[in-house]
Amino acid sequence: MKQLNLISLGLLILLTGACKEEKALNIKNPSPTNNIMHYLKQEAKGMTDHFSSSSLTLDEWDSVRTVKHHQFIEMMGFNMTEPRNPPKTYFQGTLQQKGFHIEKFYYESLPNLFVPANLYVPDNISQPRATVIYLSGHSHGQKVNYQAHARRLAELGFVTLIFDTIQFGEVWGHHWGPYNKGWFNWYSRGYNPAAVELWNAIRGLDYLATRVDVDMDNIGITGISGGGSQSWYFAAADPRVKAAAPVCGAGTMDSQVGERRIDGHCDCMMINNGYQMDYTDIGALIAPKPLLIAQSDRDELYGIESTRQFYQTLRNFYKKFDEENNISLVETPGGHSYHPKSRKAIFSFFLQHLMGKDVPAEEIVDIETNKEKLLPADSLNVYNGRQPATDITKTIQHSFIKTAEIPVINSREDFVDHQKKVKHFLKSRTFGAFPDAAIDLGGKMIYRTADLAKYGNKTYSFNSEEGWELKVNIFYRHPKEEKSPLLLVLRTPGEERWESEGFAQKVPGKHNIAYVEVRGVGEAGWAPELNWHIRRSAAWLGKTIASMQIYDTMRALEFCRTLPEVTPDRISILGRDGMASIAMYAALMDEKCENIYLANPPETHDQPSPKNGRDFALELLNVLRITDMYQIPALIHPTKTYFIGEIPPAYTWSDTVLNKAVNEQLYVVN
Repeated sequence: MKQLNLISLGLLILLTGACKEEKALNIKNPSPTNNIMHYLKQEAKGMTDHFSSSSLTLDEWDSVRTVKHHQFIEMMGFNMTEPRNPPKTYFQGTLQQKGFHIEKFYYESLPNLFVPANLYVPDNISQPRATVIYLSGHSHGQKVNYQAHARRLAELGFVTLIFDTIQFGEVWGHHWGPYNKGWFNWYSRGYNPAAVELWNAIRGLDYLATRVDVDMDNIGITGISGGGSQSWYFAAADPRVKAAAPVCGAGTMDSQVGERRIDGHCDCMMINNGYQMDYTDIGALIAPKPLLIAQSDRDELYGIESTRQFYQTLRNFYKKFDEENNISLVETPGGHSYHPKSRKAIFSFFLQHLMGKDVPAEEIVDIETNKEKLLPADSLNVYNGRQPATDITKTIQHSFIKTAEIPVINSREDFVDHQKKVKHFLKSRTFGAFPDAAIDLGGKMIYRTADLAKYGNKTYSFNSEEGWELKVNIFYRHPKEEKSPLLLVLRTPGEERWESEGFAQKVPGKHNIAYVEVRGVGEAGWAPELNWHIRRSAAWLGKTIASMQIYDTMRALEFCRTLPEVTPDRISILGRDGMASIAMYAALMDEKCENIYLANPPETHDQPSPKNGRDFALELLNVLRITDMYQIPALIHPTKTYFIGEIPPAYTWSDTVLNKAVNEQLYVVN
């Protein structure tokens, strides 16, 4: 026993010494380099942590809020300032219930976009009543499935509007584009189904404003899941909303991306996020309105820790207005669903803030959960299979966002004006997530040889962005002591060994030739099965794979110009297939390239991908609101564009414009 104790004591001394030695060495795990998952997680955390509005005074916030609200609405894709007439409304019947009646109708929120709805109206109304709009989540049947909430609100005295979303109502349109159909081109169009749902809600409120039984000074909104996120959007967008109670509808970007909860989310659960907003930013637009946040503690889609985090951040923001009592968090046990506690808290919340009645939640009767006591779909449905023949619900994704018309350019002045307009738009709406300040290039030579080219070969590394160390491999056709033109070749995902080296020989001239692997390629790449997740996560962060690749290319150009053997104003880019689009936009934003060489470039951003997202990611946020790929060779003037092989038909537009406006043309290398 004594011997065992001595051995134990010796081990303790050794372990203590080891711990002290480790502490003395101050060992730190380096941050992962060229790890896309770590990068996205860090970017998401940065977005969550950087709530810039928290440091503003109320006077400063007044002006900032105007800008933020404008940006929020712009990301949705419509205009709140244009005058609107009430929507056309088509009544289909009334159902009398005990103490209230249900009006069945549909309204036209846009030309030929019809919205089936039910309005629950308490009987014997003698004056305008407080009104609640219930926003449906992702449940089949929509207004039928959620009817118990509307019924209970009507029994409590509220006029209550509930309507179908465009996805799972009487007409099944589409919420799931990138999610499971490969429609990543939605990002390029600037489209998100959340925008249609928000617009339909706004137009529903426009209709309610025409009714004498609705008190427009006391409007509340609530809903769960997709209806929860829509409650955030609606309260942030429309000043007519007085109080909001979203349920299971928001989480921090840090949680959504960092914990991969985004993978379970519908595409409507985050706005088209070109201005990089988190839910705290959306919540700030709601402040200081009464806001009840209800969240379950084992929700697959929203971690309770993230909800607590942004709730506390928003509560501190509400304190600026001396209105911290206007915001509350109700936590409930269980998964992604309601709980009697949350439902009754919401009823109490609306009674207090819309009717001025102080009724404790525990005194309120919950909803009717026995489905046999609720109305069947045939009773509540508006169309019953006979929807308007001209209804565009199933195709609204093609027309809701007005993509750019083909520009008419008849002179040099027209050309220069349009060129400036496109670049200005892209900087703020497409490439707005580029780093505010570039990090030090930190270039260093890591390999050299006298082989592989007439005057040898060198490989350099440089820092593109925090966490991304890329390589440029240069083959010298000229003595290193001489300044020479450089051809920067963008390697292609999945290419064979020496494939780019062979293809580069098609470019005429005696350039030195450099090869670079941008994000998604080679050493800076990732497993293809991650593409679906990365494409969706990047878009939620205001980026795309293509925008990151464009930034890497621009940084490679910047680094190459620092090399003594490179003539800075004589760098050209070669890109083929999808990388041709990267070459074009990098040259457009760089503005200093001599030539670009393109082989088999795509003609448009407006094309779908496979469902699994495992093709070249062409999407750029909002780009189709201002331009398209086939127009870029004209807009990069005075950089010249050479096609290796045939010029794809759509690109003749650029050739025509160059001829007409600046006496230039596209060139072909045979």
